[in-house]
Formats: sequence, structure tokens, C-alpha cells
Amino acid sequence: MEERKNNAFNGAYSILSSEMRDLYPSIEILDSPPNPVTFLRKFVSQNRPVVIKNAINHWPGLTRWSEEYFRKKIGEFQVTVAVTPNGYADAISNGRFVMPEERKMAMSEFLDILFKPTQDKKGVFYIQKQNSNLKDEFSCLMEDVDAHISWGTEAFGAEPDAVNFWMGDERAVTSMHRDHYENLYCVVSGQKVFTLLPPTDLPFIPYESCPSAVYKETNEQFEVVDVENLDSIDDCSSEVSWIAIDPLEPDLEKYPQYSLAQPHTVTVNEGEMLYLPSLWFHHVQQSHGCIAVNYWYDMDFDIKWAYYKFLEKAVSYH
Repeated sequence: MEERKNNAFNGAYSILSSEMRDLYPSIEILDSPPNPVTFLRKFVSQNRPVVIKNAINHWPGLTRWSEEYFRKKIGEFQVTVAVTPNGYADAISNGRFVMPEERKMAMSEFLDILFKPTQDKKGVFYIQKQNSNLKDEFSCLMEDVDAHISWGTEAFGAEPDAVNFWMGDERAVTSMHRDHYENLYCVVSGQKVFTLLPPTDLPFIPYESCPSAVYKETNEQFEVVDVENLDSIDDCSSEVSWIAIDPLEPDLEKYPQYSLAQPHTVTVNEGEMLYLPSLWFHHVQQSHGCIAVNYWYDMDFDIKWAYYKFLEKAVSYH
């Protein structure tokens, strides 16, 4: 009886995923930005990703931002850089949810590491601090971009909660996760490759609860230190539930249900924008030295959120 019930639920989950795939068989690409009403009706209200071309052509940063420009303008600025041994920050590794070591350094030092690597610097370096760092550590670069995306702000009915600056090594990978933000992600230089899964694929995406830890480099070797053993970190949970699968190399023997997921792969090139709706699962790769800016707008906690939480609870029972 229990097995029959589980099969019925799994069948229902597959139908739900299939219906979503039928509704959105591919990620649409627009040649120009939509007006706020079209954006709201066709994409935001439908929780539907879209790639938008020619949305940031007017940004001075599109032509200015380069290694030379950054050295001249912000070379002496102290910036926060995430450092890992393998490029995976905020990801499960050997039974731990491991966060990067954060280091303060001059922007010029970061650029040296990125573009003039030497043997004395080990690890993968990535500017990825998601606390509106473009308005904070990189505030003088705000003149090179928009403070907000006007048609997005009108559609969302609010200013962005955060504007983030990203730059780093091609080995830096963002592990699969989902956010409760509406995300307008703009690639200024290089390209990003997103692996996207809709919220309806939640039943096929495995989570594990792991002790949280941090990478620390000691004597040129990276160690994994549990958060509970660090006095310097007091705002992190000692246990984190995180997605356990790597979509690039999924372990289907351990997580056979992931074979039912139907990911989209989307490449966002220089000068393009991705609207990544709230609650969509995403995994991100990038080209070397890729530069991006993203705008986070807090999602509306409406019926969509209620449906998602219902699905989450149903999955937890089966």
C-alpha cells in the first residue's frame, strides 16, 4: 500500500514537471527590452525566464570595464574576495556545506591573481559578495551602469534590494540553489552559462543536511573548519540544508530521481541580460575574467510561494 501511494505521488510530480515543460519548452530570447506591462504579464507573473538583448547597450561600463580601467580607477580599493581550493563556494563537499574563505585585498592584487597568476597564490579567487557590493565596495563604478533597471523596477513595483558586482576565475562555479529574489542578471564582459530548473522540479532535486564549514588556508594548504569551531563567525547556522547534486556530473545511482528533472541550459553573452525568476533552481559557470552585475528584487510572497511551500512539504513526506 505504501509503495503504491509513493508511486502515485511520484507520478503526480512527473505530470507537474511535464506540464511545466509543455508550457515553457525553451527559454525565450528577446531582441530588445520589453515594456513594463509586457514584462510583468508575460514573464514575471508567469514565473518565466527570458534572455534580453540590447538592454544595457547604453551602459558606459560595457566599453570601459577592463583590467586597465579597473587598475586606474579602483586599483587601490580594498575589496572582498572569496577564495576556495577548487572554485566551489557555498557547496557540499565531503559531507560538509563549505563556504569560501573571504579575504580583503587591493583590487590591483586581485587583478594580478586573475590575469598574471603565479605559483605563490593557491586557490580560485572570485568577487561574489552578495550584499549589494556594487553600491558599497565598488560604489564609484555605479556611474558606469544603471542604478536600477527602469522597466523592471516599474514591473516589480520597488527598487532593487541589492545590486551586486561579480568578477572571477573560469574555475569558479556557483552550485545549484534557488533564491527568493527576482533576478535581472547582466553580463558586462565574457559569458555565463546557467543550468536552470523550474520550481516544479523540486521533487527530483535532492537536498542533504550538512554541518556548515569554511575553507581556511594555512601553510599554503586549504583546511575545512567547522563553523561551530570558529569564534569569528557567529551569524551562520551550524547545520545547512543544501542541494546535494552537481548537474554537470549527476550521481544518478545515488539520486535516481534527478533523472526525471528537465534542465534548461542558457548562455548569457556579453551585453545580454537574463531574467531569472524567483524560486528557479540555477547552477552557474563563467568564462575567465567574466564581469557581471545583477539586480535583486524581493519576490512577492503570494500564491506562487504558497504553492511552492505546499510542494516542498509534500516532498518531505514522501
